[in-house]
Amino acid sequence: MKVFVCWVLAYVLSLAAVRKMWSGRYLRSPLSRYVYSNMLSLSQTPYWEGNQQWYFCNTENLSEALRPIFVQSYLDEGTQTFLNRSIEKSGWLSIQLYHSFMSSVFSVFMSRTSINGLLGRGSMFVFSPEQFQRLLKIGPEWKAHRLLDLGAGDGEVTKVMSPHFEEIYVTEMSQTMIWQLQKKKYRVLNIDEWQRTGFQYDVISCLNLLDRCHQPVTLLKEMRSMLEPTRGRVILALVLPFHPYVENGGKWEKPAEVMEVTGKVWEEQVNSLADVFQEAGFAVEALTRLPYLCEGDMYNDYYVLDDAVFVLRPV
Repeated sequence: MKVFVCWVLAYVLSLAAVRKMWSGRYLRSPLSRYVYSNMLSLSQTPYWEGNQQWYFCNTENLSEALRPIFVQSYLDEGTQTFLNRSIEKSGWLSIQLYHSFMSSVFSVFMSRTSINGLLGRGSMFVFSPEQFQRLLKIGPEWKAHRLLDLGAGDGEVTKVMSPHFEEIYVTEMSQTMIWQLQKKKYRVLNIDEWQRTGFQYDVISCLNLLDRCHQPVTLLKEMRSMLEPTRGRVILALVLPFHPYVENGGKWEKPAEVMEVTGKVWEEQVNSLADVFQEAGFAVEALTRLPYLCEGDMYNDYYVLDDAVFVLRPV
């Protein structure tokens, strides 16, 4: 027992020392100081002018069909609130040390997603309520019957959409995330159950899931078949550049199906994705560029990836 306690104390002290070392005072190399200062400006200054790059799209590089339906987004109040909360949480050193220690213990037999669900950390942010409404061209009072959120995680993004629906269904593979969803009173369906409920959905959200599942092409076709045929819509987010892989028990695997996405820059891959969606029976009704944000840790205030977000209608 004494050995274990000493090991824990040594672990905590080493993490604290690493954090202190990265405070900038111990970086003697001019290059290291430059990199560190840029990390701070990116992660700790949400109003920094460069954050507008998160939303930039060169519409001239979009296809003629996509150019007029691009929705320009920006850093709004809902996004700023998430960033401020994430910055505050990353400063809670004792909690961050605890999370880091528990993650190292559980990573031996649990996936990163399951660990986050167990610890109640790492919430994601895709869009604010206002951004969601602008994409779907709806008002704050708009209501529909059924929402299905595929791969809902801890349900924080579902919460943004939920005020507009009478019934909310979710799917998730991680058991610890399922516990989080059940606490929020969402109706959890098995990953092979949502296609056989006997009813269709008004909106299906598939947010940053298509590049993390084994059969993305099949998933697109299944969403098409389960969508209400006239008013139904899919809201789909995808991290670009496109790098598909599947998390399986802490290991990363290639998906069983290949989704052909071509192009090097963001706009070129968006054009290619529109063709993929068309083959699956969808037309792009609206699209935007948004940051895919994640709560930070003791090293970074938050993490950000580059999202393309589409509204698809069945054709």
